[in-house]
Amino acid sequence: MRVTDEAIDRIKQMIVAGELRPGDRLPREADLAARLGLSRNSLREAVKALALIRVLEVRQGDGTFVTSLDPSLLMETMGFVLDLHQDASVLEFFEVRRILEPAAAARAALRMADDDIAALRKLLDDLGPRPSVEDLLTSDVEFHKLVAMGSGNRALASMIDSLRQPTYRARIWRGLTQTDAVARTLAEHRAILDAIEGREPEVARSWATVHIAGVERWIQEAVNLDEDQAPAELRTASGGSVRPLRRATPVEY
Repeated sequence: MRVTDEAIDRIKQMIVAGELRPGDRLPREADLAARLGLSRNSLREAVKALALIRVLEVRQGDGTFVTSLDPSLLMETMGFVLDLHQDASVLEFFEVRRILEPAAAARAALRMADDDIAALRKLLDDLGPRPSVEDLLTSDVEFHKLVAMGSGNRALASMIDSLRQPTYRARIWRGLTQTDAVARTLAEHRAILDAIEGREPEVARSWATVHIAGVERWIQEAVNLDEDQAPAELRTASGGSVRPLRRATPVEY
């Protein structure tokens, strides 16, 4: 179990056991981390994730509280987590992304205007080296949109954009719970951009494949699929045999 997932589970157990009740304020971060045997960083990430699905509420200057836990409040936000862990259908959307987006990146390396490449570079530079998950996801949506548009094929760009909503919440959860997901995403975005700027379509295609396959692999593990249930292309990419051409090796998973 990943450290952040373990921290989420520990807090959830406290709520289920009645140690934390609706409206209760969480103990100080240092005290709670010591009590649960967790690092403060892992605890902090767990709180972010539980706040996202409305189990916890962070009140600036006041502390972190357990919400009312009203079923109507939690139904929609808890639903996507349950869907993610119980239903592999979201993998089908990522499989389509893995088919389309590498093709868009390769075409962008040949067709994207220099001004648009500069805008893409600024988008990444403006994030800084350690963006929040929320800022990264906002940038991530725009990055993939600009690359798709840079392909010069409006139909392809439209199809890629249509996949944004079905995959967005899974990407949020990954960013909050997978170790180094933010750093990996940044590194892979820059590698894709470098290939586009260098007018190297096959390098761009390879990096885009590695990028999408990494998210797809994480979802496969999250829904507890057996290895042989995953698409063959995903097993190959996540296993490390897909390597971008003539660029630094991708971040290891």
